Amino acid sequence: MSFNFQNRKIDFVKHRKKFFVFSGAFTLLGIILLLTLGLNLGIDFESGSRVDLLSPETLTTDVVEEEFAKLGYSPDDVQLAGDNNEMASVGFIGVLTPAEITEIQAHFSTEYGNEPSISTVDPIIGHELARNALLAVLLASIGIIIYVTIRFELLYGIAAIVALLHDAFFIIAVFSLLQIEVNVPFIAAVLTIVGYSINDTIVTFDRIRENMKLAKRVKGFEDLAKIVNMSLVQTLARSINTVLTVVFAAAAIFIFGGEAIRSFAFALLVGLAAGTYSSMFLAAQLWLIWKAKQLQKKKRTSLQQPDGEPTV
Repeated sequence: MSFNFQNRKIDFVKHRKKFFVFSGAFTLLGIILLLTLGLNLGIDFESGSRVDLLSPETLTTDVVEEEFAKLGYSPDDVQLAGDNNEMASVGFIGVLTPAEITEIQAHFSTEYGNEPSISTVDPIIGHELARNALLAVLLASIGIIIYVTIRFELLYGIAAIVALLHDAFFIIAVFSLLQIEVNVPFIAAVLTIVGYSINDTIVTFDRIRENMKLAKRVKGFEDLAKIVNMSLVQTLARSINTVLTVVFAAAAIFIFGGEAIRSFAFALLVGLAAGTYSSMFLAAQLWLIWKAKQLQKKKRTSLQQPDGEPTV
């Protein structure tokens, strides 16, 4: 039942239980992490203040933190920007008082010759963005199920949604485990991966459908497993080339990009790995099991007469 890829025999279906155990175990671990550690929410989702600095010289995170330490403040987040890192965006969880704002503006006006811009972050906006993102995923899931059901069949749609939610949760669990700050770019990364994941899954399902049409007969699990294995091998090179292309771009952003976009790039990298895994080792395998049960049920039904008595 194995097929050759680069002169190597591969049998994806044979290891399906291992894939299910891994995904189930990681999902359980992710739930435990969220219940215990939770997410490291940035000031986009908490009430706080942001101080934007402009310096005539290059800034570093240590230099900015030392300047605030002189005033007795400890920033919760420091992000550098500009061609020479001459700009810094400093976040504080909690709203600064008018007296504190005046003190900070006076200090940095003297040090850098520019009065910093200080704004208050309303957590309501961040919470609304999170709710809208969740609603977007929900509506997209419904739309995907309808589209895939029309183009393929309902089982394809359900398997695709399971893989999609698996990928989104994978990113959230990793961020909870590493306690990386969750901000608005993180939400953008999750939505990006949702689009990537469903696209990769649809390509695999399309090949399975084509091979189903070419098959002379499909009686049960063995025939379906052969089709799924062949389809996965046929799309393997495409999946690898696609993900590597995007991974190189995301890795470059993560390494050379600024702090403001680094969490976005890291979430993309995690999501790309999860999306490729789920398309090949989760969605297709789930469809295989459900389709085999469907065929088995139809076979039992066809062997009985309308009154329920076996045919002679």
